[in-house]
Amino acid sequence: MRWLFACLVGTLFLFHGVGGGGLALAAQPEPWQMGLQPSAGPIMDRVTSLHSLLFWIITIICLVVLALLIYVCVKFKESKHPTPSRRSHNTLLEVVWTAVPVLILVIIAIPSFRLLYFADVLPETELTVKATGKQWYWTYEYPDNGNFTFDAFMLTDDELEPGMLRLLETSERIVLPVATNVRLQVTAADVLHSWAMPSLGVKVDAVPGRLNELWLHIDEPGTYYGQCSELCGVNHGFMPITIEAVTPEAYEAWVAEAQTRFAKVDAEPVHVANR
Repeated sequence: MRWLFACLVGTLFLFHGVGGGGLALAAQPEPWQMGLQPSAGPIMDRVTSLHSLLFWIITIICLVVLALLIYVCVKFKESKHPTPSRRSHNTLLEVVWTAVPVLILVIIAIPSFRLLYFADVLPETELTVKATGKQWYWTYEYPDNGNFTFDAFMLTDDELEPGMLRLLETSERIVLPVATNVRLQVTAADVLHSWAMPSLGVKVDAVPGRLNELWLHIDEPGTYYGQCSELCGVNHGFMPITIEAVTPEAYEAWVAEAQTRFAKVDAEPVHVANR
């Protein structure tokens, strides 16, 4: 029995560790990854913390139930207990197995509510970006930096360069400054989409006619990958999201370039004469 217990505990440690808090360093999916991506912001820090709490609660429950099952099978098997007990009630036992689950739910509920409040209530933000889901790409607007806009399509296999990730690289990246609270407004132009960034711990539905919002805070410069997480049509799997987090100085330089590269949202429409 000891070797069985050791194997179970070792396996649980393995599953909990791989792809979780500190083994993987890249903010992207890894081959054979199990668990969450490494955190890149304060929301994901709290998601990871809650995940760890739930993991240990589930582990303890599973081990206790397994121990009870083994005990019952060994203690009350027919060869050792030919005459079964006819006891049907035990007040203390019934109180315990009712009170303990309630206590467990309270332990889970408190950090859950704190996380929901932390992620849902926007702090004071310094930058606003708008994302619009379309079949099947994303359009981004920067209203605080000249109101320019651009589309981000998935790069095809023949457009990828060495080191780029297949199905996750886009023609244009969302560039954001690190150590900055960013308000992200999300909507859709056609059907339901969902803007999701696992390493930041955020996901929000993009609904036509409705403007949802969340906030981002990226700790370190780097490249972060996400995808549409709503089944939005035949090309649902080809709507990646790529964020390039840079220093505030590099962000200002990019904005100056982007204002000349991209069209403005409020630009005058171009009229084409009929022939």
